[in-house]
Amino acid sequence: MGFGLTILFSVLAVLGALVMLLGAAENLIAAAGFALAVGAGSAAVGARHVFA
Repeated sequence: MGFGLTILFSVLAVLGALVMLLGAAENLIAAAGFALAVGAGSAAVGARHVFA
């Protein structure tokens, strides 16, 4: 379960980074992408530690 959640949150982090990259012209969209990337990346690390 930990490995699956890690993969899921990693994919969400990559999608957030893409949103941040593609929405760079609009500050609010870039900020939302950054928040998604950081939050999902943190959750991926946490899920791996909790379910290890």
